[in-house]
Amino acid sequence: MAGIGFELRKYLNDDTFTGSMKAYGFAGLISAGPWVLSIVGVMLIGIVAVSFALVDEQVRQFTTSVTWLMGASLILTGFLQLMFTRFVADRHFEREFDIINANFFGALLLAIGASAVLGIVLALTLFDESLAYEVLMIGNFSALSAVWIAVIFVAGLRRFKIILWTFGIGYTVTVLLSLLFMSAGLEGLLLGLFIGHVTLAFLMVGAIVPEYPVVGKVRWDFLSLPKIHPMLIWVGFFYNLGIWSDKIIFWLHPDTSEFVIGPLRTSLIYDLPIFLAYISIIPGMAVFLLTIETEFAEAYEGFFAAVRGNASLQEIELLGNAMVVAVREGLFQIVRVQGITILLLYVLGPSIVKWLELPDKFVHLYYVDLVGVGAQVLMLAVLNVAFYLDKLKEALVITAFMFVTNALFTWLSIQWGPVYFGYGFGVSMALTALVGVVLVGRELDSIEFHTFMRERKIRSTVPELSGEEA
Repeated sequence: MAGIGFELRKYLNDDTFTGSMKAYGFAGLISAGPWVLSIVGVMLIGIVAVSFALVDEQVRQFTTSVTWLMGASLILTGFLQLMFTRFVADRHFEREFDIINANFFGALLLAIGASAVLGIVLALTLFDESLAYEVLMIGNFSALSAVWIAVIFVAGLRRFKIILWTFGIGYTVTVLLSLLFMSAGLEGLLLGLFIGHVTLAFLMVGAIVPEYPVVGKVRWDFLSLPKIHPMLIWVGFFYNLGIWSDKIIFWLHPDTSEFVIGPLRTSLIYDLPIFLAYISIIPGMAVFLLTIETEFAEAYEGFFAAVRGNASLQEIELLGNAMVVAVREGLFQIVRVQGITILLLYVLGPSIVKWLELPDKFVHLYYVDLVGVGAQVLMLAVLNVAFYLDKLKEALVITAFMFVTNALFTWLSIQWGPVYFGYGFGVSMALTALVGVVLVGRELDSIEFHTFMRERKIRSTVPELSGEEA
């Protein structure tokens, strides 16, 4: 995402109010827009379907099915997302552009195939619905998995407007076709959703393929052992599972949920407050994209260029200090902006709940979730710094800690009663952000020492060449 951040900073360089608005507006839309567009699209389908007298139960079945599809596809592709991103980055560094497209299609086939197989197994064992419903669920599951692989690729191309256009077009198609097929009930809504997701995936593939040479075949180099970073596989999995674990536990616990269709459940008391709270993530994510993903990335490049370029120790120390300052200022700015957002939405909380005609009991849970979402943005920024510094062990500790604490604390909050709902998520995200700050801060405090020791270790593993070989 740093490439997109650098493109957006061109608007800031205009030093005008309009330029700043464009930069932060685009940053917010890019970082959280696809998620917002997808959820708003699904909600819009549900609202219009109800207004056209479609049975409320069918609308609930549709929204619940889509929510489970989103979560399951993200968790499944989490095994592949970061690993494949690193593979492509390494190929860029080695200038092996001719194998990128071939491996991209390999990653797509793997994601689609794994989703289809898992979907078929679940349909045969856990579901007892109509054949059309089960086929459409498998199709949407596979299409969404392809979208999550493609979207990280598009982000790396720095063409941020393509992300917005593709999601906008994809979910416009979804809404229109779902309404067109609405007379077919639940299956009609899912058919419109499937066509929209396939459209979205094809649009992204169409944006990616022209960027690299096309060799006309599929390759699987990203699965070869020398090119795999195993920790990234588990970091991606634990990150997505950790983000969704509180929702899943509330869905599965009999005291906080109810069956909707097949084995799929929903939690009326938890789902809407957490969704409303997640809207507050947009300002913080915009700042994250324009600070951590640009200012820190720029300082990072300057520091390591100096190390590789044999700069003087004084220059390296100055650049190292600049990198540390960039991290601190970026985190403080995220805390400041997200804090203001939370305070504003805290004040507006009762009005929002009243406007949506929700019970007053949702207000307290909404407040708790606001804090948890704010901490999640901070955690994400710290995790990103760990990725830049190639501290994969620390990243694994952060994401595994998030998963364990979110699952454990959420389960405990349910045991303790409704007054504690949401605290599991909030406390988990706050503690995870704190652990991340400590781990990354320890690395930054002695960044020069760690960098030189790492370079020395790398060089010691390269065999010396004889004069003739050299």
